[in-house]
Amino acid sequence: MPTRASIPTGAISADDITALCDAFLKVRTTEEARRFLRDLTTPGELQALAERWRVAQLLNAGEKSYRDISAETGVSTTTVTRVARFLSQEDHQGYRLVLDRMENDR
Repeated sequence: MPTRASIPTGAISADDITALCDAFLKVRTTEEARRFLRDLTTPGELQALAERWRVAQLLNAGEKSYRDISAETGVSTTTVTRVARFLSQEDHQGYRLVLDRMENDR
């Protein structure tokens, strides 16, 4: 699990990242999440987040090649590869955590 100090921050402090994470924890419904994300992000940023999440779900299902996922979602194979790396190899395991929780909720 990454520590606060391990989050790359640039001009934003680790406390700012923590405050944003805490704000996400206040969201209670899908509609509240939609509203918060629409206020927080530009349309392009929201689209990029949604695309990455869709790629993570498709990779998790394990039924399609990277090229097929790229063609279906419109993201580059580079993005598919990056999401795949974070899904299976990186220490953060954020995608894995949420995907597993969603599977357990079914």
